[in-house]
Amino acid sequence: MPVSAKTERDPIAVAGEGLAVYVHWPFCLQKCPYCDFNSHVRAGVDHGRWAAALEQELTHFRGLTGPRGVTSIFFGGGTPSLMAPDTTRRVIDKVGALWSLNNDAEITLEANPTSVEADRFRDFRAAGVNRVSIGVQALDDDTLRFLGRGHSAGEARSAVDLARKTFDRMSFDLIYARPEQTVAAWRAELEDAIAMAADHLSLYQLTIEPGTAFAGLYDKGRLIIPDDDRALDLFEATQDICAEAGLPAYEISNHARPGAESRHNLTYWRYGDYVGAGPGAHGRLTVGDLNAAGVPTAFEQAKKPEAWLKAVEGSGSGTLTKTVLAQEDCAAEMIMMGLRLAAGLDEASFEQRIGAPVDRFIDGAALADLIELDLVERVAGAIKATDRGRPVLNSLIARLIS
Repeated sequence: MPVSAKTERDPIAVAGEGLAVYVHWPFCLQKCPYCDFNSHVRAGVDHGRWAAALEQELTHFRGLTGPRGVTSIFFGGGTPSLMAPDTTRRVIDKVGALWSLNNDAEITLEANPTSVEADRFRDFRAAGVNRVSIGVQALDDDTLRFLGRGHSAGEARSAVDLARKTFDRMSFDLIYARPEQTVAAWRAELEDAIAMAADHLSLYQLTIEPGTAFAGLYDKGRLIIPDDDRALDLFEATQDICAEAGLPAYEISNHARPGAESRHNLTYWRYGDYVGAGPGAHGRLTVGDLNAAGVPTAFEQAKKPEAWLKAVEGSGSGTLTKTVLAQEDCAAEMIMMGLRLAAGLDEASFEQRIGAPVDRFIDGAALADLIELDLVERVAGAIKATDRGRPVLNSLIARLIS
C-alpha cells in the first residue's frame, strides 16, 4: 500500500528530471576474473522470496521520495537475466503502483548472451522490459575464454540478433585494451560490432581492479595490459570509428545514435534523483520542502545478499548507511559526473541543483590552464573536456576540484 501523500513532505524536482529506479540482482553463474561488482555465486535462489523483499524495499523508498514520476528502471547486477521473468514483472508492477511510471519509461535489463538466458528474452519483454543491455565483451572465443565468459561468440551473435527482434531498444558491451590487442584487430572487431548493433554500444577499457583474479595475475607479472600509449591509440580509434558510423560518444565509454542514449544512465551523469534497491545498491535522493533547499542524501544498501535479505524482511529496508551530503560533496560529485558527458557540465543545471555557481567549487587557475592547453573548454554555458582532454579525464577532474 503506497504511503499517503498527505503525510509526506513534497520532494524537490531536480533540474526537470524524474526519478530513476535501480534494482540490483546480485547473482551470477560464475565470477568473471576482471569483475569487482557486487556479484555472488549461489547454488539456489528463492525467487518468490527475493521478489517480495524487493517490493518491500521499494515501498520503503516510496515513503522517502513521495509521489514522483519514474522515467526509468534499470535491472543491474550480477546477472539480472538469471531472474525469473515473473520477479521482473512484479518489480515493474510495484514501481508503477508506488510511483507514477511514465508511459515512455525506459526499462532496461542487463543480460548475458548464453542461449539459456536469450531464450527468455520474450518472457522479459512480456514482463515489461523494453530495453536490454547484453554483456557480449568480445567477439571471438579465445578472448571470451580469457575473460572468463560463459558464452561463445556464436551465442553472442545469436543473442544480439534475437534482442533486436524482441526489444524496442538494445545495447551491448565490449571490453578492449586487452593483452597484446592491436589497433588493427580492435578496429576489425569494433566494425563487426557496429554492423551488429542497433543503436547503442558501451565500450570499456580493461582495467585491473583490486581484489579480482586478474589483479592477482597482474601483480605476479602474468598479465600484461597495453601501456598508456597503446591504450590511447585504442581509445582514439574507438572514438573515430564510432563517430564515422553515426554512434558518437555521448559519455566517456558510451556511444549511441542521436536519441538512443541510455536515459537511466543520463540521470546519474546529470546528477538526478535515483532509488537504489537490492544488495549493494546506491541511491541519491533529494528530499525537502518546495520552498527550501533540498537535503541530498546518499544511500548504500547492505552488500551481502543474505544480510540484505534478512534486513529487509526484518525492517523493510536493507539500508546500511544513509549520509546527508554537504554542499561541497554534492558539487564534487556533480562535476565528476557531468564532465564524463560529451555535452559537459551544464552550469545552469549545476547552480539549480547545488544552489551556488560552479566557480565556487572549482580551481579557477587550474581551469584557465586547462583551457589554455586545449584540454577543457567553456562554451554555451557548459564546461567540457575537449577531444584532447577526454583520454586524461580523471587527471583533469582531480586538478579542477583538488
